[in-house]
Amino acid sequence: MQIGPYTLSNPWILAPMAGVSEKPFRIIARNLGAAAALTELVSAKGLFYGSSRTERFLAHDLEEKPFWVQLFGGDPKAMAEGAARAVDLGADIIDINMGCPVKKVTREGAGAALLKDPLRAAKIIQAVTNRVPVPVTAKIRAGWDVHSLNYIEFSRVLIDSGCSVITLHARTCSQGYSGKANWSFITELVAASSIPIIGNGDARTPALARQMFDQTGCAAVMIGRGALGNPWIFQALTAPEVSPQTPNDRWQLIRKHLEAHLEFVGDFKRGVRGFRIHLFWYSHGLCGANEFRRQVNKIDDPVVMQKKATEFFSTAMPVCTNNLNL
Repeated sequence: MQIGPYTLSNPWILAPMAGVSEKPFRIIARNLGAAAALTELVSAKGLFYGSSRTERFLAHDLEEKPFWVQLFGGDPKAMAEGAARAVDLGADIIDINMGCPVKKVTREGAGAALLKDPLRAAKIIQAVTNRVPVPVTAKIRAGWDVHSLNYIEFSRVLIDSGCSVITLHARTCSQGYSGKANWSFITELVAASSIPIIGNGDARTPALARQMFDQTGCAAVMIGRGALGNPWIFQALTAPEVSPQTPNDRWQLIRKHLEAHLEFVGDFKRGVRGFRIHLFWYSHGLCGANEFRRQVNKIDDPVVMQKKATEFFSTAMPVCTNNLNL
């Protein structure tokens, strides 16, 4: 798939996920085969006002090219200036979040709230494309609710305003992350659009990701929850001939993720607490996972966490279910 001057090597992309798509996890996904990995949603207003805390979200490595930054906000001027700052910090592509259903985002007129205001959404795309010299993309949902499925009309507005690529999460805002994604929405948008469409929603296994790609005709598939605790999903998609990971192989990658996460966060205590959820996901489907999670949830010390994780992951705990999606 082509995005401006960038050609993606395959159709598998890591989705922007708050608290997940930080630099360490993006690099792991890229190394395992993901063609691109978006940042978690970043406040354009925070960049506009020069917040050092916000700018930390844009830390990246050169191997992440093209560096794809997702911004959220509801004010066209702040979005444009935030995008300009993101480009100054290395962004190669700017993605505008128009699909986040979380209330603290929508009540600011950002995220999925823009689905109810196509005119303001168009102004945001226009303002950003006029301000920065890089491709501008957008991630949307099918509509605010089942009674306002406006993804085709809304996408046309974005395309006319200069949007290069649209990602469609095939759920409504009111669904949140529940229920089933309706892939027919993606099929219809592909047929109605003159730009590449990326599909998103329920591509939780390699088989489902391939099915979405083949069934809908989308240019690429964005994988979110399917990669939680299982970045190997990208290896399964891009190098299916590679032997499945042994428990020790898995632990070596988890260990590197833990170390990189602690270094990235800086504050060891905060870093350990933030990594607990990753260990919960990594332990999914393994015997003894519930007890391991109970113990990990009480750990604040990085040395103790690494010791406990080493004991659990490297002792070849057998898989109890088929939920690893490898």
